[in-house]
Amino acid sequence: MDPFFQLPLWLKAECCGGHVLWAFNPAHLDLLADYVAARLRERGPVPGRMSLVERLPVWLKAAKNRDEVLHVIGRLRASLGECEA
Repeated sequence: MDPFFQLPLWLKAECCGGHVLWAFNPAHLDLLADYVAARLRERGPVPGRMSLVERLPVWLKAAKNRDEVLHVIGRLRASLGECEA
C-alpha cells in the first residue's frame, strides 16, 4: 500500500529475505538504482536535514544486498516494458 494515499502499488517485489522493495514510478526506480549502485554516497549540502535516500531502510542501503536489490529493480523495470506492450 502507498504510505500516503493507501492505494495499492504496482511496482513492488519481495527482496532480501522478505522485505518489500517498492517504487512509485520509473523515475523512482532510477533514483533507487543510482543510490544503491553508488560505491560512494555523499551527504546532502545542509547538515541535519535528511534527503529521501538517507531515509531508506538499512537493508536496502546495505552493501551486502546491493546485487539482489539491483536485480529486483531490473525485474520491476522489465515488468514495466511488458505493461507498455
